[in-house]
Amino acid sequence: MSTPSALKWFGSREGIYYLILALLLVVVLPMALDPFRLNLVGKYLTYAFVAIGLVMCWGKAGILSLGQGIFFGLGGYCMAMFLKLEASTPEATAIQSTPGIPDFMDWNQLTELPWFWVPFNSFAFALFAVIAVPVLLAFIIGFAMFTRRVGGVYFAIITQAVAAILTILIIGQQGYTGGVNGITDLRTLLGWDIRTDNAKMILYFVCVGLLFLCLFAAKAVQSSKLGRILVAMNAQETRVRFSGYDVAAFKIFVFCLAAAFAGIGGAMFTLIVGFMSPSFVGIVASIEMVIFCALGGRLSILGAVYGALLVNAAKSGFSESFPELWLFAMGALFIGVVMAFPNGLAGLYKDYVMPLEERLFRRTPKAQAAPAVAPDAPAQPAPAPKKPEPVADSAKADYDPMLDHYSPEKS
Repeated sequence: MSTPSALKWFGSREGIYYLILALLLVVVLPMALDPFRLNLVGKYLTYAFVAIGLVMCWGKAGILSLGQGIFFGLGGYCMAMFLKLEASTPEATAIQSTPGIPDFMDWNQLTELPWFWVPFNSFAFALFAVIAVPVLLAFIIGFAMFTRRVGGVYFAIITQAVAAILTILIIGQQGYTGGVNGITDLRTLLGWDIRTDNAKMILYFVCVGLLFLCLFAAKAVQSSKLGRILVAMNAQETRVRFSGYDVAAFKIFVFCLAAAFAGIGGAMFTLIVGFMSPSFVGIVASIEMVIFCALGGRLSILGAVYGALLVNAAKSGFSESFPELWLFAMGALFIGVVMAFPNGLAGLYKDYVMPLEERLFRRTPKAQAAPAVAPDAPAQPAPAPKKPEPVADSAKADYDPMLDHYSPEKS
């Protein structure tokens, strides 16, 4: 996007919405909240990465995944492994029977670092793995399912089963993964103490910056021909396939894109919160991530961010005030919003707020000056309007404005 077109886009209504979100996250919240609450907001924003991926995967392409916690957890564990190795120097673990390895490995009688932990001594490899490992697993799952045309509720159940299997595997292999407690006591990043208030403030702004990079990446995909094909595939998959497109390849791509977003969010969660456990990988966490997307609006990438913020803020408020009832309150909130507003908060805004904006800020065009006419010139009669040509009933029946717009000949 060139500079003039970028400036023009930021002056549009959609660009103003992005600027409002940036103003809220960069200026308003840091000035209004104390470090503890701001760190909580940073934690909520890590879930927004997953919600954005779900908008692309579920809202645009029609692929409902109930296992996005898998990729969130994998990205978090990749970052946690690097941080844990940095904290497990021989000097810091001299009290152990085997110094130089993480404490939970020593508790489980391991005497050397497992081979798959060794590459995570490198920060560059850890950054690569944060994206590569979730994308690789998403590719394997997507290739196995989509090439066999498995979709709909069957794909959702399979992803849920994979989340349960991975949770059980992580808990069962306690000596390698930390078990049910996860990987804890993470202190430094390349010698920088990440537990101080100043460090948490910096990590918050890093999280906001990465979030906007993912937002713009999702927006670029959505605005491209690829995005139009995804929407058409969601509406009429068979017609897109018969038009010559490889539907399975498009599904694999968008599923891997959502996994990459979730992996980045998981890595930032580990840095901001300071640990990673299998509770963020399982079925419950994955369904909560779908709730973030559904409440914000599964067709709006900005709505996904607001949905993640509002649901987690409500969750924290309910759990602090009514610890026994917050699960019921969250369920009632989700059911009520889905039944009353199927398109979430973004749909509610579009149906009720945007018409008010149109009436308030509508610009009345200036009256055009009538052309001068010579007094002796005879008035020319207005041409008769042309009658529309009749359209055959079969053509009317086969016309679909969305799919006609996305046909290969016109794309």
